[in-house]
Amino acid sequence: MTLYEEWNNYGEDSKEKSVEEYKKVVEDYLARERDVYDYLLSHRDEVVEGTISELGKRFNMNDVEFLGFVDGINSSLVAGEYNLEDFNGESVVKLEYDLAKLYWNMLDAKAEWLYGLPQWQTLLTDEERATIKRDYNKTKTVVKEKKVGRNEPCPCGSGKKYKQCCGK
Repeated sequence: MTLYEEWNNYGEDSKEKSVEEYKKVVEDYLARERDVYDYLLSHRDEVVEGTISELGKRFNMNDVEFLGFVDGINSSLVAGEYNLEDFNGESVVKLEYDLAKLYWNMLDAKAEWLYGLPQWQTLLTDEERATIKRDYNKTKTVVKEKKVGRNEPCPCGSGKKYKQCCGK
């Protein structure tokens, strides 16, 4: 089983034991994940780079957990996303991230424990965070299109009336 497959099945063995044990495993991981983000945001000038195993040890995670961390930050990386399916403990990662994209992705993950970290107050202004949040919220707003009337031109561009075209 690859590291990525193990990550996708993370905590499943404890899920079979009890709900409390599963919650404990997940809460432990999320606390360590928060600690890594805490470090990355506090040391913004430093680009963290190394193998999955090295960085996992550095941040008190095993290979599977650190790959899971990379999976979470992957879409925020400046160099583009890694194909994590082929990764192993010796795979090298560079955690250089786009700050605004990272904040957006934390909002999208509904990870208040991450986008609520105090470092954001010094990294992005209140206005920048509000703008990102407003733009994010716009993507989640459903806007109904105006209903096309029977005698109006068809929206497909045929030039026919709607009732004689797509409205049949």
